[in-house]
Amino acid sequence: MTHFGNVNKIKFEGAKSTNPFAFKFYNPEEIINGKTMEEYLRYGVAYWHTFAADGSDPFGAGTMVRSWDKFKGMDLAKARVEASFDFFEKLGVPYFCFHDVDIAPEGNTLKESNQYLDVIVAMIKDYMKDSKVKLLWNTANNFTNPRFVHGAASSNNADVFAYSAAKVKKQLEIGKELGGENYVFWGGREGYETLLNTDLKLEQDNLGRFFHMAVDYAKEIGFDAQFLIEPKPKEPTTHQYDYDVATAYAFLQSYGLEKHFKFNIEANHATLAGHTFEHELRYARVNGMLGSVDANQGDTLLGWDTDEFPTDLYSTTLAMYEIIKNGGLGTGGLNFDAKVRRGSFEQDDLFHAHIAGMDAFAVGYKIANQLIEDKVLENIIDDRYVSYTSGIGKEIVEGKANFKSLEDHALGLTEIKNKSGRLESIKATINQYLLKAYAGE
Repeated sequence: MTHFGNVNKIKFEGAKSTNPFAFKFYNPEEIINGKTMEEYLRYGVAYWHTFAADGSDPFGAGTMVRSWDKFKGMDLAKARVEASFDFFEKLGVPYFCFHDVDIAPEGNTLKESNQYLDVIVAMIKDYMKDSKVKLLWNTANNFTNPRFVHGAASSNNADVFAYSAAKVKKQLEIGKELGGENYVFWGGREGYETLLNTDLKLEQDNLGRFFHMAVDYAKEIGFDAQFLIEPKPKEPTTHQYDYDVATAYAFLQSYGLEKHFKFNIEANHATLAGHTFEHELRYARVNGMLGSVDANQGDTLLGWDTDEFPTDLYSTTLAMYEIIKNGGLGTGGLNFDAKVRRGSFEQDDLFHAHIAGMDAFAVGYKIANQLIEDKVLENIIDDRYVSYTSGIGKEIVEGKANFKSLEDHALGLTEIKNKSGRLESIKATINQYLLKAYAGE
């Protein structure tokens, strides 16, 4: 069954195109630094937002009009598989991602849920044989069902801990079967509402134990995908244990897990933590922990996770700067963990939204690459920290200085001169590059 029969394969037509079903800036075959855009950007489609979301919010019912929603239960799950591969092929993306409950309904028991999963996974595997699309990552939804009201691996209830482990075990097996290149842990309920009834040490210890069990089982079954932690500060819990990259990195180090995990960084989660997207990417990068990206953006006027498709070229440019400096994303990719707005309810809007996001990161990629080739930011930073390349500054960096030598140096100073940071000029320079790209220069 064709769910997108009115849409042809999306092609690159260039910046002057007015075709809403065409890429304006993303040319999958364009080679930059020895790789095609498709190979470097590694775009992925989020199954949950694209094929399972209905547009409902806390104040209103679902608005989405979808050809597959006339089905129920397993028939619905099968129709979504058909629709998804139709969409993947026409959009031309190389990857997709899913949670277990996105692809198959939950049964009355864990055994029944696993049986449903087996049927759908076999169907997905069959579709993948005739498709170029691969599994970027999969994960277990250990946050939606009421059983996770107090958490999953950090729950006060040992039965819930066991149930959560069983779900992850199944997903690790599925990841191996489908050739998943990564596996994501998002602790949607791994945190607390109040310390008044929380044993914080026990919960974090149990979370550490849980991750070690996952590492051990993946090794046991020969699943060599990259494990990823996806930080998020709040919503649904008041405080989540994977608040941001810095917090989660400290956690991984505390429990001896830092060699087994990297980070899947989401733009909207970064801003909810009070950081910029590029801050979280940079922090992960400089610590060798940048693994993959959930490409979206939030609404600065709203204080929750809006998961909008990324269209801010300034943000995508600074994000791609970090990704290029990281040497790319390795086995990771740019997964569009983004949903069309509630008012964009027509099925074709799914194409328009993904095209917008793919074009935005393509622009960001080209501009960031030019900034790096011209050493714009590198020259600014080198000049700003030049005092650490000679004299007392070099001694500090090389570990040869101590408080006495620093005091001797300071006592001999008659004047300290600082240089302007010239932030406004730097931003204007980035704008120049953006506008040059817009003008086709």
